[in-house]
Amino acid sequence: MKSHFKQIVTIVLSIFLLSCSTDDSSSEVPPSGIPPTTEVPTKPLPSFINYLALGDSYTIGQSVCETCRYPEQLKASLKAIYPQTNFSLKVIAQTGWTTSDLISAINSVNPDSNYDLVSLLIGVNNQYQGRDFSIYEKEFPELVNKAITLAKGDKKNVIVLSIPDYAYTPFGTIQMQGQGARISNEINQYNILAENYCTINGIVFISITDITRNGLIKPSLVANDGLHPSAEAYTLFTERILPKVKVALQD
Repeated sequence: MKSHFKQIVTIVLSIFLLSCSTDDSSSEVPPSGIPPTTEVPTKPLPSFINYLALGDSYTIGQSVCETCRYPEQLKASLKAIYPQTNFSLKVIAQTGWTTSDLISAINSVNPDSNYDLVSLLIGVNNQYQGRDFSIYEKEFPELVNKAITLAKGDKKNVIVLSIPDYAYTPFGTIQMQGQGARISNEINQYNILAENYCTINGIVFISITDITRNGLIKPSLVANDGLHPSAEAYTLFTERILPKVKVALQD
């Protein structure tokens, strides 16, 4: 009888303990809720940012309005993101400039070395004018180093853009008839050198060449002159540049 009673007590205690264990484990399950956001808050910038754009016709915005060129679109985009910051833009660029021309212009203007951001896009006229490639090999690094000096000596504040491909424009197919493959191959050579140099030296390199290679299948990417990028193309440039610039300015 006592043995039977002990068995009943043991069963009752087991059921009670199992019930307690189940209740405790359920209480440890974290409540469901909205997952934390993955968006990183925008870090405030200084009250004033100086931007210098160096280049040629692709920087000056040949055949598009002044506010349509990519440096102006980039400035406007940054202002929209950081409304409390004032952005100034200086452009040293001209249609037809080679690397040699840009070096001479920078030396002549002698800008202050106080820029928070410097962009560089140069080289197409070296290729178009048939300059020896060794000139670009020598002068591109010189221009990058000048850009770093102008960017307060901080290479993180410098961005280099690849050279667009004018073979994919009406000018490239009509005026340069039959030379499209040569043009593209030579521009690739210039861009590979620039990208490799930037990668080795820890400088941001942004490729926008692929955007311009849609110029024949999407004519709206080419300006009315049939050669240079349109405002729409510059918008695509800006969208690709902007994330890198935000990182540079917030670093």
